[in-house]
Amino acid sequence: MNNAKVVAVVGLGYVGLPLAVEFGKKRPTIGFDLSERKIDSYRRHCDPTGEVSSEQLAAATQLRVTSDPADLAGADYLVVAVPTPVDQAHNPDFTPLIGASITVGRNLKKGAIVVFESTVYPGATEEVCVPILERESGLKWKEDFHVGYSPERINPGDKLHTLTTILKVVSGDDAATLDEVAALYESIVTAGVYRASSVKVAEAAKVIENTQRDLNIALMNELALIFDKIGIDTLEVLQAAGTKWNFLPFRPGLVGGHCIGVDPYYLTHKADMVGYHPQVILAGRRINDGMAKFVAEKTVKTMIAAGCHVKGSRVNVIGLTFKENCPDLRNSKVADIIAELKSYGVEVHVHDPVAEADEALHEYGVELERWEDLPRADAIVAAVPHKELLAIPFGELCAKLTPMGCFIDVKSAFDLAPISAAGHAVWRL
Repeated sequence: MNNAKVVAVVGLGYVGLPLAVEFGKKRPTIGFDLSERKIDSYRRHCDPTGEVSSEQLAAATQLRVTSDPADLAGADYLVVAVPTPVDQAHNPDFTPLIGASITVGRNLKKGAIVVFESTVYPGATEEVCVPILERESGLKWKEDFHVGYSPERINPGDKLHTLTTILKVVSGDDAATLDEVAALYESIVTAGVYRASSVKVAEAAKVIENTQRDLNIALMNELALIFDKIGIDTLEVLQAAGTKWNFLPFRPGLVGGHCIGVDPYYLTHKADMVGYHPQVILAGRRINDGMAKFVAEKTVKTMIAAGCHVKGSRVNVIGLTFKENCPDLRNSKVADIIAELKSYGVEVHVHDPVAEADEALHEYGVELERWEDLPRADAIVAAVPHKELLAIPFGELCAKLTPMGCFIDVKSAFDLAPISAAGHAVWRL
């Protein structure tokens, strides 16, 4: 592997920034993003998401970050790591990927390799991205440039399973390209690489990783719905079942974010394209998408059972991000809980110790409040168990509740015994 060859990473978010930093420790690297705000932060060795430390950014001595597309023109490898969301109808939204492909195509030099990391359905790299690269560059695929695909496996907020410690799936449009792409990633991923037989296989592998997880959580959520009807505690059932060696340790919960709740729709879209209507995958999506409404309804029912008049009541929702210990607000299902509670005439107050207040207001119209500014409420919905929230003494939690106030533990993460002993109704998913 020639370490003089230049790598460009297009898109410096949760996926792209760690890539750019690791490459920037080894070889000349260009980090490109349209956001001037991000570029300014990275130049100051600051990652607002906390995924990459200041020390790691400073160690990437060969990394240059920019928002000027012209800086991509000299790159030998261009790695595209932009979001692939879905629209309101749950259809793939390729807008960011198309935009990135246009930018790369206009600055693509002969002999370069373009590697896509964005999650897509099998075939999208060659069917959607390659024609754009050809059109914008005037170059011919497999003659003047090549493409590879290496799906991202970043788990936001996870400091144990990181870019360098997770086996990397790689692929290329021919054997020589696969060798180059494999060598490129082997230079930064200590866990090594797995060579997929084709770009489509690598695309499919990624999309089923998250589809499998989505379905496993959907099963737990459906079990939680059933056990709630029966009147038994889901966590106690799972703990008992978990004593068998081959019982998978999944838990019920909200499924949001930019991966698990989105990627299955890419696969079902492709299935429809080829004439197969998927049933199990979409059933799982329906279950998971309905859990926020269920949690809100259980909150209201618990309040009524405790003697609370719901209309005009107050509820403190703690945690807004899509997962714990991570500031990412994208596709957070907590926002759906808030909206559902408001539909009952509830006055909702929201606190999140790790989310950006400006982003919460922009994304969901939610004004975050400091913990000390939260009122005494008729219920607390502990939606996301950030470590800062779990560290709050139960006495302080109870102090934010009225005498008949209820405590709702969405992730079954809090010790409910002392809260219950203090006279408060409690419920967990």
